[in-house]
Amino acid sequence: MIEEQPYNPLDKKNLGVSVADAMLEKPAVQLPLTESFIGAGIYAIYYVGNFPLYEKIAKRNRRGKFSWPIYVGKAVPAGVRQGGVGLDANPGTVLFGRIREHFKSLEQAANLDASDFHCRYLTVDDIWIPLGESLLIEKFSPVWNKVLDGFGNHNPGSGRYKQQRSPWDVVHPGREWALRCAENKQSESEIVAAVKAFIDNPQA
Repeated sequence: MIEEQPYNPLDKKNLGVSVADAMLEKPAVQLPLTESFIGAGIYAIYYVGNFPLYEKIAKRNRRGKFSWPIYVGKAVPAGVRQGGVGLDANPGTVLFGRIREHFKSLEQAANLDASDFHCRYLTVDDIWIPLGESLLIEKFSPVWNKVLDGFGNHNPGSGRYKQQRSPWDVVHPGREWALRCAENKQSESEIVAAVKAFIDNPQA
């Protein structure tokens, strides 16, 4: 006899799925965002351009489909980032600011056109933000989360440039601070090969 578990709408994973689904119902808008807003939350960035490595991704996002984000992220209030609980913390414009920061990185990348990127986002009560982000990454396997790490990195600051340049900055050079970092141990061709293999079979 098969024992089926009853659906519990208050199970934390089901609540997380409802958050992720709510974001996916939002329209995708072209970057950059032009009007600031208050709130923390989750977001997904989509690529529609002609960079050859991402053709399979772009094809699934063109003509308004937006079905395969290239990156998923979150923006939480300052108290959460610093290790506090952050409940009911004033988020300010943290989500808007994070997405704008990403757009600046895309503008600086020598081989990407920032106008080829769109975004969905959702302001969320802070307690559900990490779970919503995790479920979206699990669902879509965005390549900039899973393989080509470094898109969301910040300037490490003076004295910390001995760390390796991220794989993202190797493939998409241009961020001035990243050029100061040490060479990555992997060559660009090795990183690109790993990205291509992943895109060809993202759930492997």
